[in-house]
Amino acid sequence: MPLNKLIAQPLLGLPRPLKRVVVLVLDLVLALVSVWAAFYLRIDQTGLPELQQKYVYLLAPLLAIPIFVRFGLYRAIFRYTGMAALATTAKAVGVYGLLFFFALLWFKWEGVPRSVGLIQPLLFLLLVGTSRALARFWLAGWSGKARHAAGRLLIYGAGEAGVQTASALGVARQFVLLGFIDDDKTKAGRSINGVDIMAPGEVADAVERMGVTDILLAMPALDRARRNEIIDSLRELPVHVRTLPGMVDLASGRVTIQDFQELDVEDLLGRPPVPPDSTLLARDLAGKTVLVTGAGGSIGSELCRQIAREMPRRLVLVELNEFALYTIHGELLSLCSEHGWSVDVVPLLASVGNFGRLKEICNLYRPQTLYHAAAYKHVPLVESNPSEGVLNNVFGTLNAARAAMESGTAHFVLISTDKAVRPTNVMGATKRMAELVLQALAASPAVRFVFPDGSYSAEVPNRTVFAMVRFGNVLGSSGSVVPLFRKQLRDGGPLTVTHPEVTRYFMTIPEAAQLVLQAGAMAHGGDVFVLDMGSPLKIVDLARRMAQLSGLSLRDEHNPEGDIEIKITGLRPGEKLYEELLIGDNPEKTAHQRIMKAHEDFVPWLELAPILVDMRHAATLNQEPVMRAILLRLVHGYHPHRDCGAGEPAQIPVVPAKDA
Repeated sequence: MPLNKLIAQPLLGLPRPLKRVVVLVLDLVLALVSVWAAFYLRIDQTGLPELQQKYVYLLAPLLAIPIFVRFGLYRAIFRYTGMAALATTAKAVGVYGLLFFFALLWFKWEGVPRSVGLIQPLLFLLLVGTSRALARFWLAGWSGKARHAAGRLLIYGAGEAGVQTASALGVARQFVLLGFIDDDKTKAGRSINGVDIMAPGEVADAVERMGVTDILLAMPALDRARRNEIIDSLRELPVHVRTLPGMVDLASGRVTIQDFQELDVEDLLGRPPVPPDSTLLARDLAGKTVLVTGAGGSIGSELCRQIAREMPRRLVLVELNEFALYTIHGELLSLCSEHGWSVDVVPLLASVGNFGRLKEICNLYRPQTLYHAAAYKHVPLVESNPSEGVLNNVFGTLNAARAAMESGTAHFVLISTDKAVRPTNVMGATKRMAELVLQALAASPAVRFVFPDGSYSAEVPNRTVFAMVRFGNVLGSSGSVVPLFRKQLRDGGPLTVTHPEVTRYFMTIPEAAQLVLQAGAMAHGGDVFVLDMGSPLKIVDLARRMAQLSGLSLRDEHNPEGDIEIKITGLRPGEKLYEELLIGDNPEKTAHQRIMKAHEDFVPWLELAPILVDMRHAATLNQEPVMRAILLRLVHGYHPHRDCGAGEPAQIPVVPAKDA
């Protein structure tokens, strides 16, 4: 083992307090050496101190060490020392030099030339600075990592973020920086700190010629369209494409290796996100009391973030999961404090299955707008637990709607799903049932709610505007394929896809939340809103895209030596090949260019109410065939994946959409 490694490794293994003692002793020695060197250079003295010179040897360390402690020089990690730390060292020695020089002028010790007060600090700065620089380059190589870098990198973007990134790479030594890429033609052929800048057209050749393994997008302010073009141009290259955070995250002016991220879900979406209409966003939110059920879920939590931005007077969070509620409440408090938003955020533990608790909450806080996001949404789990799906998705919605009506809530918005259209699974069927409940309530000027025993409540005037919002799969949510694919990529595969033809509409979580807020603001009562989400995307194509952007080649019959394979696992219970957003074929345009309004048939409340009693009874007793029979009777197009003995559906009076 080399001598320098024999010394470096034991030093790096010492406890941090002991490391600080070592550095302190080193500085003490350097202070004494610099005093001796100053006397040697000034009066050619090589021996022991004479006359009162010994006081100078005492003064130097007694003055230097407290100043260095005050400047925090012993808190720094030598092997990560950069220019900022060296600048701090220079300031500390500068303060020391001034005090040292004036001390010599004041005491006028015999045998001590005044010029020693100028020479010694300069020598001391040279010695201390050199010691830090040597430690940074020597110890960094033996910090437990291999001396060779983990990857060979190109940085796309030769601006400020790219330069900061290059500086961080120099400290971390995890990558060899081979060059910059920039769209600015005037920069091509030039260099930054000795690193060449190339044009986009040279990237493919450079990747092959230089053995590039990674490309980092360091363009946080770039518009989405150009960003997507760049990502598409890199997809076929055998490199791992990653990105830096946005401008907000870079506001500190410091970039580190830890800031490197996988491409975000908007990069995977392949289309620009739907822009929000600010006037629609604020219409039912600003200065009002807003309640969100399921506030800790993927959609619910993003709804809360978007709502908080519009400055409601109070935001009431209703959530069954304690940790999820704790997390979103803490995040919202931090956001409000950071941005100066004056919002009263109220966290409440509650289940939508408990009508009494919901009624108590609504009567106490009197929300003007209620967003109902609480639901069971995982298709296979709900398929295996249909009674819980019915109780939560159907009767949880009914409980929330009834509590809203009885407390005088002005607007009620249900977060629905494209799986409610001609469903093949219980989850989709229960969400369509929830829509039917709200459509029936919306068409009734007054409602008598039916109890489990078949009796009715007093008549409740209906002053609430009900609306439903359908959208497709949400990229990045807890149940999305994106987190699953990322985990499978980290584990080496395979990427699992249920069927090569499975196709889905996709949107981002912020898009989904903004759609809900905007559509709810346009509602007049019983409206079913859907988003024009562009073209659907095959899941297998998304898997290929994520693999390619991770720098991996696909392993198949044409490329048996590839890095990772896509494995077809078969459709899950209740899963459809294609999802739809409309039951009918007559969508109506709205004030928002990307939001449409569907016209759906529904069952009047007087006919629906007694059926709900039967459904609740069946769900409570876990009578699966009875529940499925009711779903078959009420939900248009419901085709369960297996026959449960439901028999022929009975005829239920249906109100056509045009008569609603």
